[in-house]
Amino acid sequence: MRPMRKAPLVLVLSAATLAAPSIAASSATAVPRSSGTSTLVRTDKGLVRGAHLHRHRLFQGIPFAAPPLGALRFRPPQDARPWTGVRDATFPRNRCAQIAQDWGGTSSFSEDCLYLSVTAPDRPPHRRKRKLPVMVWVHGGGNVIGAGSDYNTSKLAVNGDVVVVSVNYRLGALGWLAHPGLEAGPDRHLQAGNYGLLDQQAALRWVRRNIAAFGGDAHNVTLFGESAGSADTCANIASPTAAGLFHKAIAQSYGCAAVTRAEASAEASAVTVAKKVGCTVEVARCLRTVPTKRLMEAFNEVEVMPYAVAGGDRVMPRQPRAAIESGRFNRVPLMHGNTLDEMRLFVGFLYPKPITVAEYERVIRESFGRHADRVLAHYPAAKYPEPRLALATVFSHGGNVLSTCDHVTALDVFRRAGVPVYGYQFADRTAPPLIDVPGYDEGAEHGTELTYLFPGLIGELKGPQRRLSNDMTGYWTSFAHTGRPGAHHAPHWPRYRSARDVLTLAPGRGGIRPTDVAEASNCALWGTIDPILP
Repeated sequence: MRPMRKAPLVLVLSAATLAAPSIAASSATAVPRSSGTSTLVRTDKGLVRGAHLHRHRLFQGIPFAAPPLGALRFRPPQDARPWTGVRDATFPRNRCAQIAQDWGGTSSFSEDCLYLSVTAPDRPPHRRKRKLPVMVWVHGGGNVIGAGSDYNTSKLAVNGDVVVVSVNYRLGALGWLAHPGLEAGPDRHLQAGNYGLLDQQAALRWVRRNIAAFGGDAHNVTLFGESAGSADTCANIASPTAAGLFHKAIAQSYGCAAVTRAEASAEASAVTVAKKVGCTVEVARCLRTVPTKRLMEAFNEVEVMPYAVAGGDRVMPRQPRAAIESGRFNRVPLMHGNTLDEMRLFVGFLYPKPITVAEYERVIRESFGRHADRVLAHYPAAKYPEPRLALATVFSHGGNVLSTCDHVTALDVFRRAGVPVYGYQFADRTAPPLIDVPGYDEGAEHGTELTYLFPGLIGELKGPQRRLSNDMTGYWTSFAHTGRPGAHHAPHWPRYRSARDVLTLAPGRGGIRPTDVAEASNCALWGTIDPILP
């Protein structure tokens, strides 16, 4: 993400929207190797030995597909090879290739990265009367950085009595480059650019084949993800090739009715990347030989938007909203929501120092053109402690894929489609921030709900925050069990029928309650303003 002060802020946020979660992910510590009692499990490719930790078993670095190297670069994931003996699954393997960004991350240039981790309560499967629900986590990080092993999934597994699987998938150019020259040979009918999405589906197929050996129920799988992981969850909901691979979904901080990349624009940007690395003839062969670092640098320089491509084939034949409205989607119960102050993260990053009222109004006019006067009338700078908070509020309410009003639109689309849907908004303005900007109130910014589900990811929780964390863990895992979120001693979560049914999640007495988020976010106004972001 590069600050582009002269460009409309909404365009800057367009490039940054999916990137923030990796700030959290990069600051997390992967679960270390354990000297505890190891456990042995047989998968369809061979034996793995994991670790027995506090009240749970952890298996890391299990291959769910072959390393996508050489001729397998820019190919759908292929079957992993069987191994002999016992594979050590007590530590994570490689992160998928990625370049650290200004806002965080850890560089890696390994393409041998298609691994997953499994966390299960410590009772072995043969001592249980029934299989446990499975939750499959798709990490955020803009689809350019991050790893499944960055997240401590033990609280969900232990407190919620579920098996949790966290996955790696190809990132950046290697996962999302859509050059038409790659649509050749056995892939001639496959839209290029959806390799990361296909990796996630391969991981779900691994779950279907193997999760019973870890105590999980292959017929009760919940797919969930945040930010870019939410965008990918939404794409899998719309993807025919994901049919039957999951039975519930949770999409956190990315509106499922948002427009994803179209075939023509995705391919045009990929052609630019190919030219940048000198691939103009025999493009597929050339792209498979370009050094990883150079390829990924070129992808970043062109500022390709790395998410699913719609319209080219059966993986993603239509835009997500069109798929849902036509009834041609994976009809599963859904939890869907965002944070109260999504855009404070991005505004704080772009403007670490205070801005003037004049600068605020300039950005609004550059971003909304003929609608700017109406936006400024509803969001005058004088109404807020400082202009940066006014700016963040505008974009948290409407005009982009993270906004509350975009999430209300998605909730309404699913409701009309007839699937059970539950809306939420995380609203703890005292939550540990992803980036601590001096003199700036980060509030419930993008990604702050993550540490309530994955302990230690972003700072430590205190007092009522820990109770909120327990309630959220209960809601998330009960949904995995039954398709209806409900936590012990926590308020009832109503099924979504209107924006008044969205459940606010905040600490303290009365902090969890249904709220009319459409009214609070001026969605009547935003429904009349032309969309700005793709």
